[in-house]
Amino acid sequence: MNAKVRVIISEVIFCVLLVAGCQNTSTPRVDQNVRAAADIHKAELLKELDKKWENPPVHFELGQLYHAAGDYSKAEYYYNIALGFNPAYREVQAAMVKLQLDKGDKTRADWVANGYMTQVASMPEQLLSLGVAFEKQGLDDYALKCYQEALKTAPDSSAVNRQLGYYYLNKNKKDLAKEYFIRSFQLNPDQPDVSGELGRLGVAVRIPEAPVSPQDMKQTTKPASQPK
Repeated sequence: MNAKVRVIISEVIFCVLLVAGCQNTSTPRVDQNVRAAADIHKAELLKELDKKWENPPVHFELGQLYHAAGDYSKAEYYYNIALGFNPAYREVQAAMVKLQLDKGDKTRADWVANGYMTQVASMPEQLLSLGVAFEKQGLDDYALKCYQEALKTAPDSSAVNRQLGYYYLNKNKKDLAKEYFIRSFQLNPDQPDVSGELGRLGVAVRIPEAPVSPQDMKQTTKPASQPK
């Protein structure tokens, strides 16, 4: 699939999700024009699968289109295929949890989410990745749980503290965001984005100078002149 087609597909998925989100029924009535465009791109995606069935991103995109249109059985079908080819596909895992919620099954959604979290319980980087995927699906409670579990596993991780800082900043909880950004910066001062956020939050930061090695000292120090 060329880049232009993929961009168009992404735009159509966004439009379908937007229209579906405005509906109150369990099977959204998507505008006919949007639905027609989505059908065209479903056909494009299916052509891609004809060329290469083992293509998790395309299965995921198809699942997203069916999910947005309220066809939950087909959405789950394609999500499962994507996970079959890539069991660690965090975006699909998050979408699968959202699917259970959209079907009205909060108990199963919790069970599925906890299962994914348990798989990566000892890997803070993967917990962060799953949390970010949950945030993209608008599942903030699950995202926060991932970040908190990652913090328990790696309290001295600048990346985990940084992610929590951004999470709370997005929620406009600036005091909490500041707390985690400060901690992240203390653990790793070489984070221009974090220092920038701290500056915008009114915290003055000072980037420590890199230590000079003895070899550098020899190279930069001029020898004393000899007396005549």
